[in-house]
Amino acid sequence: MQITSVAAIYFLFWVMSAFVMLPFGVRTAEEAGVDHVPGQAESAPVNFQPRKLVLRATIIATVLTGLFIANYMNGWVTAADIDFLPKPPLAGQT
Repeated sequence: MQITSVAAIYFLFWVMSAFVMLPFGVRTAEEAGVDHVPGQAESAPVNFQPRKLVLRATIIATVLTGLFIANYMNGWVTAADIDFLPKPPLAGQT
């Protein structure tokens, strides 16, 4: 596997992880017990910490990329293993 492929897979896992981790650890003004800022959405986070989000996404993406590469090298799960749909009939056959 080429390094550019690994980088692309890592990037996809990182973006996916970042979006999945986005709602975790976020509290609204009501939940935190602080005053609501006028003009701000009630669901807006009080203390958004992007460094924590980046760290979490990096760790998860690294683990997932490592598992993906290990599976690619060892062939633990292949496309044939997850092909559970019936084969379509050939053209001309009914």
